[in-house]
Amino acid sequence: MSDPVQKEPRRAEPRRARGRPRTYDPDTALARATRSFWRAGFSGTSLDALCEAMDMNRPSLYGAFGDKRDLYLTALERYVAGARAGMTDALAPERPLAAGLARVYELALALYFADAKAPLGCFLIGTAATEAARDAGVRDALGGGLGELTLCFERRLRAAKKSGELDASADPKLLADMASAVLFSIALRARAGHPRAQLAKFARQAVKTLVG
Repeated sequence: MSDPVQKEPRRAEPRRARGRPRTYDPDTALARATRSFWRAGFSGTSLDALCEAMDMNRPSLYGAFGDKRDLYLTALERYVAGARAGMTDALAPERPLAAGLARVYELALALYFADAKAPLGCFLIGTAATEAARDAGVRDALGGGLGELTLCFERRLRAAKKSGELDASADPKLLADMASAVLFSIALRARAGHPRAQLAKFARQAVKTLVG
């Protein structure tokens, strides 16, 4: 027999948003995603691997960064911004040109060989070069990133020419292309397994050539 006393209707509980609450640190999450892409490449990195590395579920990842391609492009942008900042600091006008160039290559080698057992080289070159052949957005990111790093060299070389550190006949743009070619070569050769000491020696000789 049913209770004749009518109970007060239950109030509907507010619906909780699906997915993990936004308690993550975006920069930390991006750094972890970058490491995953860096090791396995864009195509070789699954969404499940990214979710595990970033400690996020799929709805949260999509909500914060978009799809996998969006996340990858954001990771590339973050990497280039960091590299540009590091180069700008290393090539500061108050530091002699030779010391600045040497510092750029030292920082690059430290980054490329952060994992001594499996050197990863440059994230931009090592991963985007493969995807650029079939993705115009990645191709633009690769070309733009390489161009920005070359421009860092060119600005410092132009200042060096103006101050007399370089000969008046020097071509800063050509020298910048050469300086960046050395940087990109180191990146690829690090990933190919060349010893760090060998690449450091190569970089030191490159600095002598560029400045001389």
